[in-house]
Amino acid sequence: MRLGVLCSGGDAPGMNACLRSVVRAAASDGHDVIGIRRGYEGLMKADFFDGELGVGKMSPRSVAHILERGGTILNSSRCPAFATPEGLKVAADALDRAGVDALIPIGGDGTFRGAVALAEFWKGQVIGCPGTIDNDLLGTDATIGFSTAVATAVDCIDKLRDTAESHERLFLVEVMGRHSGHLALATALAASAEIACVPEEIVDAVAIAERVQELRSLGKQSIIIVVAEGDEQGGAVALNEKLSLADCPYATRTVILGHIQRGGSPTAEDRVLATRLGDFAVRSIVDGATGMMAGETCGHCCLVPLEDTFSTHRPLPEHQIELLDRMSC
Repeated sequence: MRLGVLCSGGDAPGMNACLRSVVRAAASDGHDVIGIRRGYEGLMKADFFDGELGVGKMSPRSVAHILERGGTILNSSRCPAFATPEGLKVAADALDRAGVDALIPIGGDGTFRGAVALAEFWKGQVIGCPGTIDNDLLGTDATIGFSTAVATAVDCIDKLRDTAESHERLFLVEVMGRHSGHLALATALAASAEIACVPEEIVDAVAIAERVQELRSLGKQSIIIVVAEGDEQGGAVALNEKLSLADCPYATRTVILGHIQRGGSPTAEDRVLATRLGDFAVRSIVDGATGMMAGETCGHCCLVPLEDTFSTHRPLPEHQIELLDRMSC
């Protein structure tokens, strides 16, 4: 078989590890892999990987020593034109001309929506691998990149806590997560933050100020509030302004971590997950599966219909929300 692989949307640590796994799993079974650069935009333009085997084909050597690298050697992009019927037809024709039998897109919900739409115009097999720091896809316990993004944010907050303690300040730390608070909640728990503001919960600045005042009375010398960028208050900067009007008892500072969370060498957890899912995606294609995501639940690889991965919003774990509140005293 000839398999196509691409990375689409926001990059996530571990995408390279997943790409490496796809290429080597396919090669070990005697299949060819065509690397598609710059995601769906590159697919529409027939922008293929150019390595030692010529244009398109990737070998085990072409993915050597990328397991530990962040980002993606295939590059990524967002492509509004791909969402049109004309763009989908162009992409389908490009796959047919390249002789691709099956496609493995690595990305998040936007990538999977695109894959579902492509299947209406192209008859090849499609198995997606979940690569996103948001951890917002249904059907898998964790997405590739989530572990690393949390670790990166926690490392930053650990350093901020030193300054917060020294100056008795409150820091509002904004993390990514425009529509999902999984990253903010996990970061808050792992960094011993007192409060997490997430898109899934209504955030009341007055109530937060009252809680902060209560913590101050208990002897807290510093406060860390983790804010998801998609919070309805408008992010950390806007929330900070509201807290100042609500008589917050601490001097405050705002830190926006931004795209630093997307980069860096993936954690061991992400490397293993990416390797398992890339290999499982190849084996699933060989077995005839299509229209599915390769995920992992309870330590076992599983297939989930692509439409189901983004059909509803993935809820936050209630027990983790309650746990954060109990740990903040």
